[in-house]
Formats: sequence, C-alpha cells, structure tokens
Amino acid sequence: METTVAAHTVRIHIDRQEYQSPDPTTGKALYDLSGLGKKRELFREVQGDEEDQFIPEDDTVIDVKKDDHFYSEKEISIYVNTIAKQTVKTRLTFNELVALAFNPIPTGPNIMFTIEYSEGPKKNPSGSLLEGESVRIKQGMIFDVTTTDRS
Repeated sequence: METTVAAHTVRIHIDRQEYQSPDPTTGKALYDLSGLGKKRELFREVQGDEEDQFIPEDDTVIDVKKDDHFYSEKEISIYVNTIAKQTVKTRLTFNELVALAFNPIPTGPNIMFTIEYSEGPKKNPSGSLLEGESVRIKQGMIFDVTTTDRS
C-alpha cells in the first residue's frame, strides 16, 4: 500500500519577497514562483560556514520549511586581465574565461592559454585553471588569462 503525503503551504522568501509555496515542492516550481529568468540561479541560504545550497531548475523534490530564504545570484563582477566583467554564473570554465579575456580568441595550432586566479572563495582562494576545468567564482575575483605561441 502506497502512502501519499498531501502538500501543505508554507511562507518562504525569495530575494526578500514573500511567497506561499507547497511543501514539498520542486526546483522548477520555485523558479516559476519567483519569475526568475533563465540566466539566474537559485540558492537556499544555509546556516554556519557551509556553502549555500544550489537549487536546480528541474523536478528535484525540495522540502521547504516556514520562512526558508532563497536568493538568486545576480550579476557577479570579476576582473579578467584587469577589465571588469559581469556574469550571472557561479562557476566559470576554462573556455568561458578565455572568451571573456579575448575577442576574438587567438587561434592556431601552437596557441596555448594559461589562467591564474586570486581573490576567490575560501575553498579556492587562488590557483591556476587547466583546460577542461571550471572554478567557483565570487564577487571581485581576479583572473589573469595569457596566451603563448609554442612555435
């Protein structure tokens, strides 16, 4: 015999606005409820030193509690080769950073890129990024993207 649990409604906050949400709900329902655009990501605030929880925009079931707080990450300002750039992403890939650094992107059989970063979040405050990798970013993070010709 299968037991179903009827959803009840709780008050939650998304970007400091009050909403009524069924509990449980889904990530997609929370995005729809708040009217977030496709370029925004939703996070649940957590207590303490833990990273806030990313809420995917899909059918993942999410248990909400009264007065849970969610926020969408608005534009984050970073510096790429000393030039201020904005993104709504919380992670950037090697290729995305190369594209932010160069327009047009240098091409050729011997072209290589190196990426160094600093002023990052606690878990990755500084380092280098290799092709195929991505890095979690934060406001004010600094990236130095250089190109070399191996010829």
